[in-house]
Amino acid sequence: MKILVLNSGSSSLKYQLIDAHTEEVVAKGLAECIGVAQRCGQIVAETKLAGKIAFETEMNNHDEAMDRVFALLTDPEKGAVKRIDEIAAVGHRVVHGGEKFVQPTLITDEVLAEVEKVSQLAPLHNPPNLAGIRACMRLMPGIPQVAVFDTAFHATIPDCAFIYALPYDYYTAFGVRRYGFHGTSHQYVAGIALDMLAKQGIAPEASRIVTCHLGNGCSMTAISGGRAVDTSMGLTPTEGLVMGTRSGDLDPAILVYLARRLDAPASDIDRIINKESGLLGVSGLSSDMRDIEDAASKGHARAALALEVFCYRIRKYVGAYAAAMGGLDAIVFTAGIGENSPVVRERACRHLGFLGVELDEAKNASERGRAVDIATASSRVRVLLIPTNEERMIARETMRVIAESAAPSPLLMAP
Repeated sequence: MKILVLNSGSSSLKYQLIDAHTEEVVAKGLAECIGVAQRCGQIVAETKLAGKIAFETEMNNHDEAMDRVFALLTDPEKGAVKRIDEIAAVGHRVVHGGEKFVQPTLITDEVLAEVEKVSQLAPLHNPPNLAGIRACMRLMPGIPQVAVFDTAFHATIPDCAFIYALPYDYYTAFGVRRYGFHGTSHQYVAGIALDMLAKQGIAPEASRIVTCHLGNGCSMTAISGGRAVDTSMGLTPTEGLVMGTRSGDLDPAILVYLARRLDAPASDIDRIINKESGLLGVSGLSSDMRDIEDAASKGHARAALALEVFCYRIRKYVGAYAAAMGGLDAIVFTAGIGENSPVVRERACRHLGFLGVELDEAKNASERGRAVDIATASSRVRVLLIPTNEERMIARETMRVIAESAAPSPLLMAP
């Protein structure tokens, strides 16, 4: 039995076909440049049977992209499945669930309509997510489709942490509040962290963890007793940490000031804070941390500044979340930068000795690709490097929803 995991972006479609029992990836791929007029679409795919292939093909929309993916998966000679009913369900990453969807949800026409309403909170993300869902429903009628929301893991955050100090009517009328994102990643690595801490005598219900998802997009979450209690991203994924091209936290009056000085419409300000800021904006060089670290090591002043600003913001959030939870048992680093940059991990942990953080320099420099504790034996706070796997988390959640939907209702069972 296999689960198809789908992540539909504005011009891309990523997929993995995962064995539900072994969690082995039996096929995966990426369709790029969907509907991009200036470039021909490209698909890179890999299966256990056929290995890796890449080819160009015209894809004007997600429907056409899903047609190509479906043909690859069911190819009689090289496909990953012989019959479509070998796919038990499709799990879709949906970025924003608003307050309506706080758990992974079996998709129905009513659910689609509600996700459509929430799309105003994520206009760049939810519409392509919906396009992928509709394409799968057309190609695989009768196969259950499940929406797994980026925002769902953060639904346990208390109102004192999610309410902005704006007129309260903006929350009730327009849904202006902190939602948080990267939820499947934070949930996945937190589960592994809880198991690692339990082996050291820290009960899950008493644990206090800060998870750091550091990639091109970055967010941190405070997790107390296994439940999210605060997170750095807000109404949108722009708030919080410094990111590849996003500014993170700003004095909101800066936006008004820039709009006046530049005589710029809201769309220009949105572009500046989301696509021209962050590491790219400060360094003037690149949004890629590898380029930033390389340039900083060679004396590039603004790259060095971008690196320090990036790591300083992480340290500041660790301190804030430790205060919010009344202590700290572990810091978790994950995602592209978090898993692969010893420099960022060391600088992020620097000056946190007062909390009991002691990083093992040798482990930090050498460990990669596995879940491991990189703190010293005497450190009061564990520092954990845990590779994330959002697709596996989506597959697990999809299986759980399917199992629960198939279970007989207690109300219908005989006494």
